[in-house]
Amino acid sequence: GFVSSNIHSPVAGTVTKLDKNIDSSGYKKQCIIIRTDVKDSSNLEEIEYPLKEEITLTPKEILKRISDYGIVGLGGATFPSHVKLNVKEDKKIDCLVVNGVECEPYLTADHRLMLEKTKEIVVGIKILMYALPVVKVIIGIENNKKNAIQAFLNATKNEKNIHVAALKVKYPQGGEKQLVKALLKREVPKNGLPIDVGVIVHNVGTIFAIYQAVQNNLPLTERVVTVTGKKLKNPSNYW
Repeated sequence: GFVSSNIHSPVAGTVTKLDKNIDSSGYKKQCIIIRTDVKDSSNLEEIEYPLKEEITLTPKEILKRISDYGIVGLGGATFPSHVKLNVKEDKKIDCLVVNGVECEPYLTADHRLMLEKTKEIVVGIKILMYALPVVKVIIGIENNKKNAIQAFLNATKNEKNIHVAALKVKYPQGGEKQLVKALLKREVPKNGLPIDVGVIVHNVGTIFAIYQAVQNNLPLTERVVTVTGKKLKNPSNYW
């Protein structure tokens, strides 16, 4: 269906069956069972890719790559990104909002990603500006993440159409409707979407995944996860 995403295996192997298994939610879900190929461990190695700034794909090719490579919203909802980017002719968008607000107080995955992959995220933003096209971008980051705010101010100082906005720490500002209201003072209508007020919102994790797909030919098979809590000796973020 159109509102669905392609799935890519994070391991080499053979699909043996489709079955229902208990996942991290505690409920049985439809799963793809893969017998891994232990001979091929190349996918377990961490590869460092150099920053690639030149965009060589056309807007149409970028949108197809996002669809083919299974990019979904990594703010939590995992909504297929190509659906969000499929803007109908009767809709006019004038702003891309980049969501750098963690959606829950204990999470720091987006914060670490913004610090470690700042330049890649900025290139990802430019990819979306080119593909949509939009001329105005606002990166919303809560003001308790001062180092992330400074990192993006430094990385965008020569980009006149990309703005960084420091926001008051306010739960649940990570929701896209709340974020649009906080940044642009636009009210998304009941049962509506940000696109109804001329805005598309993408999480920083999603934008990094788009960069990886377009510039490094990598489908979405991993994300950063915060593992934390008072009982843990080493609360950390992990790929």
